[in-house]
Amino acid sequence: MRGFPEITIISPTPDFTYRLGMIIGENSRPGDLVALEGELGVGKTHLTKGIAAGLDIGSGTEITSPSYSILNEYPGEIPLYHFDAYRLADAYDLLAIGFEEYLEKKGVIVIEWAERVRKILPDDSTLINMLHLDRDSREIKISAREELLEILKIALEEEEEKDAAGCS
Repeated sequence: MRGFPEITIISPTPDFTYRLGMIIGENSRPGDLVALEGELGVGKTHLTKGIAAGLDIGSGTEITSPSYSILNEYPGEIPLYHFDAYRLADAYDLLAIGFEEYLEKKGVIVIEWAERVRKILPDDSTLINMLHLDRDSREIKISAREELLEILKIALEEEEEKDAAGCS
């Protein structure tokens, strides 16, 4: 997160945002943390649904925002721990509910509203900042380890090639 390279992706549709999440999930490792930032309704939970699909979290599992419960846990070969910091006063509230214990687990952590707790996040976290461009499109800035960014670039180029071939 701190000092990682960054790429900017324009997501033209919610489906594209979901597929981007799938690529991130497919390339996540146990212990990874994905910090999501962005205003209300920008697609943080939708991106998380894609991450869950990429982690092969059960297809019948409904991924929902943990706004009121603060944490939803989803079992899988690599479990998903989905936090929402929206209702927290500060980073210390996250620590008070046992956040550090989840850092030790062998799952993937996704935190929505991460800007509220950024100061306690590990330096090697993936940071994703999402911004509304219009009704459907989003600007998505991803700061992550070089390996993940390269995989994203290749996968997105392949998506563009498929889309171009389908339009001919």
